Amino acid sequence: MNTCIRLYADPVQIKACKEKVGNTRNAFCQMSAVLSLAANEVRLKILYLLKEEKELCPCDLSDILGMSIPAISQHLRKMKDGGIIQFRKEGQTIYYSLKPEHLKMLRSLFRYVNELNAKMELVSIH
Repeated sequence: MNTCIRLYADPVQIKACKEKVGNTRNAFCQMSAVLSLAANEVRLKILYLLKEEKELCPCDLSDILGMSIPAISQHLRKMKDGGIIQFRKEGQTIYYSLKPEHLKMLRSLFRYVNELNAKMELVSIH
């Protein structure tokens, strides 16, 4: 059985924290939706590539990731339906890009990916 062993509750702190969480509910909801879609390795790679290259078509992503176009298209559809990517048509080709409102959050995630990769490369050199 889990029990709390604190001596006393700080009602001022608890009230302030409840307000902070309540005031940021929409931001947490939006962030949670983006992160749940990005929690898949393939979708995370697609988002990374879209951040790096600004926009790509399913054929480009298929060639880069070595996956079939239908498989790539399924991931793109999920992210489009989830509202984190957008598309534009040029003739028969559809180009996908990140929605600007999600770029800042994803940039910080991918900065971490790049830092982690750099550390791994240093370890493999030595």
